[in-house]
Parts: sequence; C-alpha cells; structure tokens
Amino acid sequence: MARHLITSALPYINGIKHLGNMVGSMLPADVYSRYLRQRGHDVLYICATDEHGTPAELAAKEQGIPVDEFCAQAHEQQKAIYDGFNLAFDYFGRSSSPQNHEITQEIARELKSNGFIEERAIRQVYSITDGRFLPDRYIIGTCPHCGYDKARGDQCENCTRVLDPTDLIDARSAISGSSDLEVRETKHLFLLQSALAGEVEGWVDERADNWPILASSIARKWLTEGLHDRAITRDLDWGVPVPADTWPDLAAEGKVFYVWFDAPIEYIGSTKEWADQDPTGNRDWRSWWWESDTDVHYTQFMGKDNVPFHSVMFPATLLGTRAPWKKVDVIKAFNWLNYYGGKFSTSQKRGVFTHDALEILPADYWRYFMMANAPESDDSSFTWEHFTATVNKDLADTLGNFVNRVLSFSRKRFGDDVPAGGEPGEAEAKLGEEIARLLTEYETQMEAIQFRKAAAALRALWSAGNSYLEEKAPWLEIKTNPEGAALTLRTAMNLIHLYAVVSEPFIPTSAAAMRGAFTLKDDTATWVTADEAKSLTSVPSGTPFTVPPVLFAKITDEDLETYRERFGGEAAE
Repeated sequence: MARHLITSALPYINGIKHLGNMVGSMLPADVYSRYLRQRGHDVLYICATDEHGTPAELAAKEQGIPVDEFCAQAHEQQKAIYDGFNLAFDYFGRSSSPQNHEITQEIARELKSNGFIEERAIRQVYSITDGRFLPDRYIIGTCPHCGYDKARGDQCENCTRVLDPTDLIDARSAISGSSDLEVRETKHLFLLQSALAGEVEGWVDERADNWPILASSIARKWLTEGLHDRAITRDLDWGVPVPADTWPDLAAEGKVFYVWFDAPIEYIGSTKEWADQDPTGNRDWRSWWWESDTDVHYTQFMGKDNVPFHSVMFPATLLGTRAPWKKVDVIKAFNWLNYYGGKFSTSQKRGVFTHDALEILPADYWRYFMMANAPESDDSSFTWEHFTATVNKDLADTLGNFVNRVLSFSRKRFGDDVPAGGEPGEAEAKLGEEIARLLTEYETQMEAIQFRKAAAALRALWSAGNSYLEEKAPWLEIKTNPEGAALTLRTAMNLIHLYAVVSEPFIPTSAAAMRGAFTLKDDTATWVTADEAKSLTSVPSGTPFTVPPVLFAKITDEDLETYRERFGGEAAE
C-alpha cells in the first residue's frame, strides 16, 4: 500500500484554539489519517506547536516568565486538548526544537549557496514608544487593497493579500497602540522568490489540478500578481538564530529567522523529532522527506489564510535548496467556520473554544458536527441551534437509538448472546446491496477528501439500518415469527459492528464502544469489504454481547439556552 505523509497547519503557541482552527486543519487531517490507516496504508501524521514570533514573547512577558518556559507550558496545555479530541498524531512536536533549528539553518545555508538568499539594507518601522523595531505582525493599520482597518503588517486577514508594513494606511503599534513610528535602516536576509517564480509556477501547474479549487485559486492568484522577494529575518530575541558561520554580522545583531520561514520547515523538524525519540533507532525520517517523491504521497490540511505560504513560499524555499526535499502533492484548504455569522474572537470571548467544548460534551459530538459541516466550498456558521439539531437527529436518534434499541430488545427477548434465527431472505439481501452501495460512496468521498459528502454517506449508512428495522419491525415479528425476529436482530447487530468499523475516523470513542459491545475472539478487522457488507456475517450467532451506556445523549432546550447564555448567540426566531 502507499505511504502517506499528512501534516496540518501548526497551531500557534499563544492561546487556546477555537473550533474554527480545529475544523480547518488538525481534525480533518486526523479523520483522513485514521481512514487511510484503516485501509492498510502506511501513514505518518505530523503536527507541532508554532512557537516563534513576537506574540509568544509578549505573552511570556505578560505572565512574567521566560519565553521558553511559557512555550513549554502552552505546548503541554494544547497537547492535552488535542488528546481530548482524540487527534491521533504520530508525533506532535515543537518548532523551537533543536531539530527544527538545525534543519532551518541547513536550508538557509543551501539557499545562500545557490544564490537565493541575499543580505539587504532596508528601512524598517521602529516604534519610538516601544523602543524597538516592530515585526510585521505587530504593526496594524488599514489594508490598501480592501480597506480592512485591522490588517497586520504581513498579511490582511480579510482579503488574504500579503503586505509589507509600509503598505498599511494609518499604521500603529499593536503593542502600545502608538502611531509614533519612524522608519530606520537595518539589515535583513531576503529570500529571492522573484528568481524562483518560474520554477514555482511550473511546480504549481504540475500539481494544482489535483487540489481543491480553493487552494489552487489562491496559489494561482499569488503567482499572477507576481512573486516578490521576502525578508526572512526579524529583530527578535526568540526564534531560530541566523547561523554565525554564514552571516556573522547579522548573528551578532541577534537576528532570527521569520516565523513563516521556519514554521513550515518544522514539518520536517517534527519528523526528525519523531525519529530521534524512537529508542530502537529504527525510524528513518529522511525516508519521508528525502528522495521520496515516488513512494510518498504528501497531503497538507490548512485554513485558506495559510495557503499562500504553503503553496508558494514553502515550495520556493525547498526548490531553491536544489536538494531532493519532498514537496506537497495535495493541499486541502478550508474556508472559515464563523460563529453566528461573525468571526470567533479570543479577545472578545466570542465563540466556542476547544477546552470549553470538551468541558460541555464528549469529543465525538464535536468531531462529527464539524466534519459534517466542514467549510469546504464556502464559509459556514456555527450556531447552537444547528449543532443541537445535528447531534439530536444524526447521533442520538439515527445512530445511538438504533444501537440501544437493537441490543436492549435482543437481550430482553433472547438473552446475552447474538440470536441465531433463520436464513437471510429478500429483505436482508436488499439491505446488503444498499449497505455495499453506500459503503462504496463513503469510500469514494473519503478518497477524494470530501468530508461533508463522506459524512452524508456515513449518515446514510446509519439510516439504512433504521429503515431495515422499521420494515422488519422485530417487536411485532416476534409475536408470530420468533425465528424471523432473531434473524432481524442478528442482522442489525452485524450492522452495529459494521458501523463501529467504518465510523471510527469520525467518532472513534463511540466506535470503540459499539465494537466493544461484542465479545468476538478475533475481531481484528480494520475495514469492511463489499462482500462482508452484503453478507453481514461478521458477528455470528452465539456471540456474547453487552448493552453499552447511551452513546449520545440528546441536547435539551434547557441545555441549548445555557450554551447561548454562556457563549453568546441569539435564539432563532
């Protein structure tokens, strides 16, 4: 089977992430990774905290602790939340790791050797009030392209245009709010993207037809507008240092690499962390990243604001090394998940954040809802009303109720073992064909990385079981045909086992509970074949079973009102 390298955009170290961050990168990468593993592929899912840049420095200063200590604590805090969401990373690293420092410096040296990095004297914004040069992200002002009045000095969040700080109108310090700024001369390193533009365009043309339209359109828009040389160093205390053996003067001034230069390299750095932590020494990180174009398929997951850097700047960086680094095959980009039509806001405490979500309800509720409503084709909006309706209808009624009533009724009428019943008839044959068809549709959409459509196919699989149960009505059938009722329940129990296997990428905890209801001696199946789906015989008669606790509790009107009051959100009229 193929080898699949999966990465999701690195969550920034500063602050707990909201649901929009989760659904736009880490969660879909996890769902896809789980699916590929179940289908027998060799998968490596890599992520890490993005720890460099001014925001980390300022957050540490505010807490009165060293920045490295702040990042270590925040990394553990974020990792605990992602564990709570059952994100099955193969490794979750840190961009501040020695491995990332080493590889970032190695790549920078290669770029310089090949003539794609040069040192330039530039005029940079200096805050008189703050007594420091301001990194791009800590200069805010009005975007000259779209008029958004909170654009950052590196990129406008509203129109996604890449900016220089001097492009901003009415610029001010994001640290102090002061507009007492002046431009002073300093030296920085520049990545000569203009010299690599033709290669990058050719590389994008080779791949972008396999990308979702959102990702390919953003990449081509950037290329059409022209690639400009980018400063890749900053005046900060925290970051990957410019190597003194290559740029002694800049190293002496304390320059560090721009966070957007070293953060994507952390995908490689984190893979090396993964290998270095193997006590057996058998993990080969280079086999995933070095001369691996023919046997590794690389998929990246990210929100649309990250696409320009991953589709242009990072590929330009790797191309310019002239080394055989693995480059992405597919970029799966997502639009925004909004909150009642507006953006999530950490500062305004608006929306649902990941730690609060886990406090309220188990992870599977959130995992299913977010993927079933993933913002793939356009922006989507979270509302408590929509969330409640989805959980109650799809999870509690369609799946959870099916599992509970089948197992409870069978236990009441036939005891603690799967009943035998008669031979399958026309209804079972019809059901098997329908399940096989829907399973194929589910597989097709998962292979295409279309999560909303995959969730719809999964929901249809669950619904097919309910339709079969309603048609056969074993609660009536048992009165006149006990053997027939036993067959119906045995068939339904096999459906539960099938649901447990194929639902695992979306709802892993609930899938384990369904699978664990049956005491099977050799339950090693990782997927269900078409023939198995048609015959539904994985759980034979005589198999002991238990009735698990309720898989999904319904969200009540009182719960809904409590959530709206706590997190904001207007009741539907």
